[in-house]
Amino acid sequence: MAQKTALIFGVSGQDGSYLARLLLDKGYRVVGTSRDAQISSFHNLKRLGIRDRVEVASASLVDFRSVLQVLREYAPDEIYNLAGQSSVGLSFDQPVETFESISIGTLNLLEAIRFLGMDLRFYNAGSSECFGNTGGVPATEETPFRPRSPYAVAKAAAFWEVANYREAYGIFACSGILFNHESPLRPERFVTQKIVSAACRIAAGSREKLRLGNISVRRDWGWAPEYVEAMWLMLQQDRADDYIVATGRTHALEDFVREVFASLDLDWHDHVEQNPDLLRPTDIMLSLASPAKAARRLGWQARSFMPDVARMMVNACRQAAGR
Repeated sequence: MAQKTALIFGVSGQDGSYLARLLLDKGYRVVGTSRDAQISSFHNLKRLGIRDRVEVASASLVDFRSVLQVLREYAPDEIYNLAGQSSVGLSFDQPVETFESISIGTLNLLEAIRFLGMDLRFYNAGSSECFGNTGGVPATEETPFRPRSPYAVAKAAAFWEVANYREAYGIFACSGILFNHESPLRPERFVTQKIVSAACRIAAGSREKLRLGNISVRRDWGWAPEYVEAMWLMLQQDRADDYIVATGRTHALEDFVREVFASLDLDWHDHVEQNPDLLRPTDIMLSLASPAKAARRLGWQARSFMPDVARMMVNACRQAAGR
């Protein structure tokens, strides 16, 4: 069989980097994009030891001509759209950039595929944030969206763009509705990495206090390297469809904090302060998921759960610091 080519928009992020490694291991030719590939560091690809195996190209998803050019040049068999502003908190400060990078970027990709008449498979990174509060009922693929942040609004728009192009033009396009998934590649603007990094510094002697917002929010946390497997599996099916990807287990942020500090033989109560300035204008108090469809149709199930994720992130942090 001929070698498949995968084009990853957002290759330098957490998911893009792990996905690139997975696809390389499966024998793919992997091309990743950045707005300016000549000056991008692709730090995460270097951390995973795969930078020299990934081809890179410059492309901006909000520039339709740029998208057309990269699709024509590389003629991919599979496209993974993982690009766009990725922080819920930052989306309140940058709502326009968030909406454009996610919803307009996704629309440009879909329209370029349709315009060029390309026979390929398209994956779009959806988000559990689209569901909002589900009233304590686990979300399924049929649960209505009630987005509560500019980020979630943009992701909801992109989700329906994908569904529309699938139905209207027969494009093999699907969205993965991923719940929270973490790894050592997370930047510190994400609360899990903020917690892990601070706890490791405190364990090494720092006298700082970790300041957090609402620690009673409950989330479903999984392990990012496992979640990219689900992305790939979605594009190997006979029929395009949308899937929730989650562990099916929910924990309070306080539980994550406790697990991280306990793995360093620390009592989190001695080192954490709540700061009302860190509260979001709106937030999801309880995030619940049913990943049954992914298990049934994709054969995918999470193998790592919140306590595992916390410990693995702490271990990676300590190794990086030489401790």
